Amino acid sequence: MSAERHGNSPSASLEENTMFVDILHEAPLCGHRKRRSVFGAVVYCVILAGYAVLGAIAPILIHHKLVPSLLSSCDVALLIVTGTFQQYFVSQVQKIRLQGYYSFSQKLKHIVRLPFAITAYGTAAMLLVMVWKPQIRFLSISALLRIIMLTEAVCAISFMSVYIGYLHQYNSLDSQPDILKSLYSPLQPSSSLEGLRYHDGGRLSDQQMALLQYQRENLHFMSEEILRLQECLSKYERSTDGSTPQVDLAHMLAAREQELRTVSAEMNQLQTELRLAQSLIAERDSEVQRVRNTNSQYVEENERLRAILGEWSTRAAKLERALAVERLSNLELQKKLSTSRRNQSRGESPEQRESHRAA
Repeated sequence: MSAERHGNSPSASLEENTMFVDILHEAPLCGHRKRRSVFGAVVYCVILAGYAVLGAIAPILIHHKLVPSLLSSCDVALLIVTGTFQQYFVSQVQKIRLQGYYSFSQKLKHIVRLPFAITAYGTAAMLLVMVWKPQIRFLSISALLRIIMLTEAVCAISFMSVYIGYLHQYNSLDSQPDILKSLYSPLQPSSSLEGLRYHDGGRLSDQQMALLQYQRENLHFMSEEILRLQECLSKYERSTDGSTPQVDLAHMLAAREQELRTVSAEMNQLQTELRLAQSLIAERDSEVQRVRNTNSQYVEENERLRAILGEWSTRAAKLERALAVERLSNLELQKKLSTSRRNQSRGESPEQRESHRAA
């Protein structure tokens, strides 16, 4: 089936082979990208810094008996705050993905979850220390809790610094969305897409889905633009001296509607492409499964042949042992025969010997 597909591909039309090739030149509304604010990340870093300072100077501010309880309470509060900020950071990453910047969203979606994980591990470690109260010669319970707090703060601030750096890089970009540079069409020649199409099928589907989300975001934006332009057009129509602007707005509205129709057609084509890509991946998976089944049959056949070979080897060994025993018995018989002949020759008379010799 795949051979027929590859055999029919040269006969396809030029439009089918070059589908979405010019999408970079026709990508609509790439200029409405919104910058992401780093204010929330900075505020969270300030909270972490205050948390670290509190852990460092806690024995100076309060009585040493109350230090473990205070530090544990502050750690739980930090866990709650981190969970709240994580939801905000995840929404920021989702907005970046909807803007079409797939690579940034892939980098950030793991980073924004690490501070909460670190805080959760730190909270668990502090709970274990409070419950078991380990006796260490050079460290007290409060010192252990402070070390855990400082480690949490340093690790979380490090990851948030990476997150802020990526956001700054995103805000400084002056290029079109990178999702448009991914896989425009799985129907293009297989030489350039073979590895990614068959060996990275999950990422292919993910990129196609991100591209669809980006096109939906563009559709929503253009719908808002059309509504705004319609409102402006209605205002100019109600005015008496707005004849020339009315003509300009009519042209702009027609252009926006044309772009909307183009994006809708492209989104439908993308959905078709995604279904075709998924069918290609499913077909390749079925081929791989058939190869695995054939391999399993060969393995079973090899095992059976090995068993037969082992049985024949056992039989050959038994035959060799029987042949060796037969040879020994033949040697013994030959020895006995030669001995009996010598005894007979000694007991005969000279006349009998002469007769035997004459015979």
